[in-house]
Amino acid sequence: MAAGTLEQRFTPLVILVLVATLVLVLGLWATGRAKEDNVVTAGPAMEVGRYQWKMITTWPKNFPGLGSAAENFSRYVDEMSAGRLKVHVYGAGEIVPAFEVFDAVSQGVADAGHGASYYWKGKVPASVFFTTIPFGMNAQEMNGWFHYGGGLELWREAYAPFNLIPFAGGSTGVQMAGWFNREINSIEDLKGLKMRIPGLAGDVFAEAGGTAVRIPGGELYTSLQTGVIDATEWVGPYNDLALGLHEVAKYYYYPGWHEPGSMLELIVNKDSFDALPEDLQAIVTYAARAANQDMLDEFTARNNAALQDLVNNHGVQLRRLPDDVMLALYRASEKVMGQLVAQDPMAAKVYTSYKKFYDGARAYHHISEQSYINARDQVIDAPTE
Repeated sequence: MAAGTLEQRFTPLVILVLVATLVLVLGLWATGRAKEDNVVTAGPAMEVGRYQWKMITTWPKNFPGLGSAAENFSRYVDEMSAGRLKVHVYGAGEIVPAFEVFDAVSQGVADAGHGASYYWKGKVPASVFFTTIPFGMNAQEMNGWFHYGGGLELWREAYAPFNLIPFAGGSTGVQMAGWFNREINSIEDLKGLKMRIPGLAGDVFAEAGGTAVRIPGGELYTSLQTGVIDATEWVGPYNDLALGLHEVAKYYYYPGWHEPGSMLELIVNKDSFDALPEDLQAIVTYAARAANQDMLDEFTARNNAALQDLVNNHGVQLRRLPDDVMLALYRASEKVMGQLVAQDPMAAKVYTSYKKFYDGARAYHHISEQSYINARDQVIDAPTE
């Protein structure tokens, strides 16, 4: 047989062997790289590796104050895990609208979310307790209830049917009563007033004769400017200055009867959390705890300077709500609370725990925090001899 004929017979076989060898070599190289980088490529069945999370928020991206908790959480997780868990933060509207965060995290569209639990009152009536209730606990008391009084366990019980694990996600402290485009001198001035005010406070405001409107934070400025609403609460001087609310409303009222210690939430999809190894689960837990405290620290540090700026440089008129208005709002809140706990068993269960802790903390603070602040003011403001 001629040499040319042998080449024609064996060339396809040689090519096949070469291709098979190349595939084998590439496969071994890829496997070696995966082991070297320890990257998770096949979900929760893999061993400890690298993970990528999407975190969505109800706030605009990088929004001062409220938006800082999500960014801090992401940074803490990255640093403590040495980059093994990356949490990518998306603002409201980048993946889903602000008020769809709960459902998106529940369904696994995102791994985590940051917002306020009282936004979900229509889905979980008891959720209002985990943010704040009118005339309720302050930030220090809320943190105590969550972490040492059974509040967090009840929160997780309430969210369990939605495949969510909640964590305390930052507190604003006592908020302002809000921005108004007219003076409030009596309870009659609330009649027919359209105010953006969420949670249980919205029901209380309606009971007092006003109209509660639910609007995301990113729409407050234009809504107040165009007359869609007559008033709005947001947070306090630090965040309100950043949002520019002083440009569209004249009167700034206090105290924040409706939000005395507003606690934000960090929610995590349970499947995403369970897919992590135990050390990364611990990192998520303690990063949330750190971000929670950091937000309160920041608001405490920045609110007064922002308030002085609003009053001294922008002509904002700072006003205190009249005593009769506060009393009427308190009575309305008692009525609304009674209706809530009568209609929802979980809300009643949470309220029992909340009220027990609240009564104890309030009694102690009469002789500790409150007593000290009163005494401090008395001696500092005493006339000099």
